Amino acid sequence: MIFVFPGQGSQKVGMGKDLYDAFSSAKNIFHEVDDSISFKLSDLIFNGAEDELKSTENAQPALMAVSMAFVKVLEEEFHLDVSQKARFLAGHSLGEYVALCADRVISVADAAKILRTRGAAMASACPTGGAMAAILGLDLETVEQILSECRSKDEIVQIANDNSVGQIVISGHEQTVKKAVEKAISAGAKKSVPLEVSGPFHCKLMENAVAKISEILERTKFYNPIKPIISNVTAKAETDNFKELLRKQITERVRWRESVLFAESNSASKCVEIGPGKVLSGLVKRISPNIEPINVNSIESLENFAKSLA
Repeated sequence: MIFVFPGQGSQKVGMGKDLYDAFSSAKNIFHEVDDSISFKLSDLIFNGAEDELKSTENAQPALMAVSMAFVKVLEEEFHLDVSQKARFLAGHSLGEYVALCADRVISVADAAKILRTRGAAMASACPTGGAMAAILGLDLETVEQILSECRSKDEIVQIANDNSVGQIVISGHEQTVKKAVEKAISAGAKKSVPLEVSGPFHCKLMENAVAKISEILERTKFYNPIKPIISNVTAKAETDNFKELLRKQITERVRWRESVLFAESNSASKCVEIGPGKVLSGLVKRISPNIEPINVNSIESLENFAKSLA
């Protein structure tokens, strides 16, 4: 069984409020996050404006808080230890920090501080602007070839997320991304979707963010994991060197398709997505028919999952 945690884009106002109201263990997580960043993030999560929650420096710690609230309820109310039940843990981009937190490598308070810094650093890393777009219906090799034809020394465009078969996100300078999208459509892509993001994430234009994130990572205590984490950068099970992998994650692609295939090849038959939405479960279905996706994103689904393992 692999436990996975969603990344940016899964946030919505009101997420986690049912847990907060029902379980003291969940309430404690939200209060711990608020205290650690000296900001009432829980008020924004439950009652704030959508645009403000969507801001990268808010969305990243917010999603971590909600996912970890589910983890703590499973642990404290249902006596189900995620890190003990898992064969592997993984997360999509910021979700990797949640995986590390659920695996007791970093604390909730430290994860909140890192993600607050990470979000702000990523949002401000490319003041000249940039863009991201999802390309649907082309294979990885075709997209790689298109990008190689579009990029130059001064024009950056990279694969940011290899999400699933036929769903690839590209990132880079705005005009270069547009050029690549046009070539992709001409090459037979079903469609292209521009992403509403505050920066061109997971490409070289994020290099200005690396120093800020490195600084807070170096100040943070990392413990040994209980179970291996499948890294976004390597798409393999890792048990150490997390700080370096998290630094690389800022400018390198999220190898999600490869990560799921790695889990499948290592006998993972179930993938439990913990946190808001169902994005990763949808990707898992496309990648591997041999892995059963399970969502834990509400009190009902949490209770059903806990009962299934009882």
